Amino acid sequence: MANCVVLLSGGLDSTTVAAFAMSQGFDVHALSFNYGQRHLVELDAARRVARELGLHSHVVCDIDLRVFGGSALTASIDVPHRQSGEAVDFGASKEIPVTYVPARNTIFLSFALALAETISASDIFIGANSIDYSGYPDCRPEYLAAFEAMANLATKASVEKGQKTTIHAPLLTLTKVGIIELGLSLGVDYSITHSCYDPVDFNKPCGSCDSCLIRMGAFESLGMVDPLF
Repeated sequence: MANCVVLLSGGLDSTTVAAFAMSQGFDVHALSFNYGQRHLVELDAARRVARELGLHSHVVCDIDLRVFGGSALTASIDVPHRQSGEAVDFGASKEIPVTYVPARNTIFLSFALALAETISASDIFIGANSIDYSGYPDCRPEYLAAFEAMANLATKASVEKGQKTTIHAPLLTLTKVGIIELGLSLGVDYSITHSCYDPVDFNKPCGSCDSCLIRMGAFESLGMVDPLF
């Protein structure tokens, strides 16, 4: 089987992508980051996911994006919370959410590219989707296409061997409901994942940040209860 690299945060999207990559016949090498995020519970979730899915390998890379700040996930900036039932629609505003981490996907994909080259992989998977890219500029399809073009100019494998790197974003056109449906069809256990931006009480999801509300709403649309609540 061919190797691939999957960016694994331990969240709903990246877990679904890891399961999808496995279903496509890849040996999955997961890559997670301890990047100075305020809550390390997501790394615990990533380790659980890697173990439960039986991924080929799982690397946790230490970098520190706190030196730049600029995000509610890496600095002393409050995470927005909403009232229960309040709609979450990133598309209604052109304003980038404060949970955006400057250049995070560019940094993560660059590390993934380095790992891919060392394991002779030409496929990198990321969990960007239609909900996220309306708010986060580095989740848009044109961004991912541009990174892929750059990747094919940047490595020894591409220059000497003509190896083409492909950035896969299989969730890109799916709603959160569609993502959950895909994951369930692949046997994903979403109780082992973590999505909350601002966990409370020993890392329980808050239930009122945008990530929690979008996730809970998607399960409700399917007539289900989010297993984290």
